[in-house]
Amino acid sequence: MSEAVIRRQNNNLLVRVRLQPNASMDRLEGLASDAAGIRFLKARVRAVPEKGKANLALEKLIAKAVGLPRSAVSVVKGGTDRVKTLRIETAHADTQNAIMAKLTDQNRCQNRCQNPCQNP
Repeated sequence: MSEAVIRRQNNNLLVRVRLQPNASMDRLEGLASDAAGIRFLKARVRAVPEKGKANLALEKLIAKAVGLPRSAVSVVKGGTDRVKTLRIETAHADTQNAIMAKLTDQNRCQNRCQNPCQNP
């Protein structure tokens, strides 16, 4: 059985994300899993995967989605890999619960469309 997509570590949340750079738009696409059953949050960014540009765009995207400053989000594992672990710094359990709900809400679409996302 795989680890949770979002887990608590001290006063932080750790989020496993699969990033696709060079996309047509920046957006979160919901939860998914790979062939091995490892679950992650899917994200796409327009930035290119060179010199940390895609990672920075991912940090900005996640920060905007959860309503925190970009400085509260950082890539802590997988800097050059497609699957990354991000740390979201937040001290309060209520805030952590709200962030977890925002990132896993399957009825919210990040690409500003009027239709709900169809991701499982």
